[in-house]
Amino acid sequence: MAKYLVIVESPAKVKTIKKFLGSNYEVVASNGHVRDLPKSTLGIDVEHDYEPKYITIRGKGDILANLRKEVKKAEKIYLATDPDREGEAISWHLLIALKLEDKKVYRITFNEITKNAVKESLKNAREIDMNLVDAQQARRALDRMVGYRISPLLWAKVKRGLSAGRVQSVALRIICDREEEINSFIPEEYWTLDASFTIPGEKKPLVAKYYGTKEQKASVSSKEEMDRILDELDGAKFAVSEVKKGERVKKAPLPFTTSTLQQEASKVLNFSTQKTMRLAQQLYEGIDIKGSGTVGVITYLRTDSTRVSDEALAMSEEYITKHYGKEYAAETESAKKNDKKIQDAHEAIRPTDLSLTPIQIKESLSRDQLRLYQLIWKRFVASRMAPAKYETTSVKIDGGNHRFTVAASKILFDGFMSVYTADDEKEESNTLVKGIDESTILKLNEFEPKQHFTQPAPHYTEASLVRALEELGIGRPSTYAPTITTILARRYIVKENRNIYVTELGEVVNAMMKEAFPSIVDVNFTANMEALLDGVEEGVVNWKTIISNFYPDLDDAVKVAEKELAEVKIADEVSDEVCDMCGKQMVIKYGPHGRFLACPGFPDCRNTKPYFEKVGVDCPKCGKDIVMKKTKKGRKYFGCIGNPECDFMVWQKPAQQKCERCGGLMLHKGNKLVCADESCGFVTTVQEKI
Repeated sequence: MAKYLVIVESPAKVKTIKKFLGSNYEVVASNGHVRDLPKSTLGIDVEHDYEPKYITIRGKGDILANLRKEVKKAEKIYLATDPDREGEAISWHLLIALKLEDKKVYRITFNEITKNAVKESLKNAREIDMNLVDAQQARRALDRMVGYRISPLLWAKVKRGLSAGRVQSVALRIICDREEEINSFIPEEYWTLDASFTIPGEKKPLVAKYYGTKEQKASVSSKEEMDRILDELDGAKFAVSEVKKGERVKKAPLPFTTSTLQQEASKVLNFSTQKTMRLAQQLYEGIDIKGSGTVGVITYLRTDSTRVSDEALAMSEEYITKHYGKEYAAETESAKKNDKKIQDAHEAIRPTDLSLTPIQIKESLSRDQLRLYQLIWKRFVASRMAPAKYETTSVKIDGGNHRFTVAASKILFDGFMSVYTADDEKEESNTLVKGIDESTILKLNEFEPKQHFTQPAPHYTEASLVRALEELGIGRPSTYAPTITTILARRYIVKENRNIYVTELGEVVNAMMKEAFPSIVDVNFTANMEALLDGVEEGVVNWKTIISNFYPDLDDAVKVAEKELAEVKIADEVSDEVCDMCGKQMVIKYGPHGRFLACPGFPDCRNTKPYFEKVGVDCPKCGKDIVMKKTKKGRKYFGCIGNPECDFMVWQKPAQQKCERCGGLMLHKGNKLVCADESCGFVTTVQEKI
């Protein structure tokens, strides 16, 4: 019989860890939290020292009963929940729910689910860290207070089903502020001037950019200025005044933290933050690798540290030296300068074993798991490699009192770039610059003046929003993805072609929060609150002090808002469908199962219809609209809105472009358009955005 019991959070880890520990250990899962604040009430006794009232989560009774049976059999109990504040709090809740106060109970943490890490954690077992638990309790209490006091106000003043969250409200404010900035932006005119030169013996022209005068750099802001410069350059002789050669070093990137992984996966793989975290969780908890069994292939995925363990440094140096050569291995460890407290001194996200290359374990991973693992693996290897070196050449070309410049760089040593390059790191090399010196004769071909206008700041994407939240100190690694998912689910924001846009509903909620609860949506206030929670973790701030200072002000603000805030009506989006019963234009509403069409004449007319998204293409059989539909199993297809009278359907999205050969329907297939009529067989590249 097993003497020792190990309790983890996720059932996915049970099999992996059991394999590492052998027959003396039983491994069971709590399936996440077992106790929480009640859903029906605030759950915090504001009259008696803000004591939380925890209850067993509905549906967790059977799990706790099974855990109690296992606890009775065990001599020692190891609580092995995740290595962060939330994991520490789950261990503490298990301690109380299972009445383990008189048992031999130990807290163990591991940053990766590998045999060495798990066994090492048993040697370093400790007591539950109440500072970490209290930091999590404070966060939970603050979030509950904001949600349960402000959300009913939104229900009363705007519409039911809305919610206000402490961090999500600030995230919405940031997005709304950007939207306002874009809407109020006034473009400013500016001009650029390129000069094309011929070099003796070269067919390709050398293009140089206008710099200014010999004395200083200058910007050109109007056509009049540009015309004056061109007049002054008319008939001028051009000569190379300086050729300067130098060397530039590009440092290796830092290994991934939670936020940088989410940003890069969004940019490179087009993954949402939620998808990135789900896949990373799978890679961390364990992959069944042929010949090795189930093993965690990356370290813990919620971290804001770029620190790497000594063992990992040694492993990376050995791997890089063996596969790339000694000159490719980094001399010293890269470290991120950060004034903020690094949560729980975690490591960066990295592979647990570099010898498990993406190619080697390709067959054991799904396509998306492989793509994310490859990104993490390459980034970590690159972070431990030598910098890339470039030879740079800058040339100054003078004509009269004006100066043009041209620069080029040539890679001397690729270093980390042999493994990892980002899209924005591609270097431009101008081969014409190589043979130029002060004696080179230049013949002017032409000038190319161009008018430009400054552009507003871009709309946020999920990646850039995560970066903004991190830079402003709002939230922590575990909160970025849930925050964005929540405000998307509430329809405060929508995503189109990666860009985030605020809905009318989001604008109303944000305006109301700014008016009634300015401190809650204040960026500095929220960042300061995160710093106070860090203080609780460090043991220098009492968690109840934070709550007792926060709640009375919130309570007062809610009472004032209940009296003073006006009710707001959000207009439903009008569709082009006409109600069959009363002839009114139907509106799009949101229900538990998504969008549907409803008659605005409710309650006199109760007509509803399913809502189908039109693709802007007519059915080739009957001429009605083609819409996106889903099968009973949830698979997407495109069919005629006139079904069942018309049975037209295709799996690929129809294109608005007609077939150039037969005039028929074209379908999207990857980045190609293919004629739906196979006998025609016409194929072309996409000309419209999907």
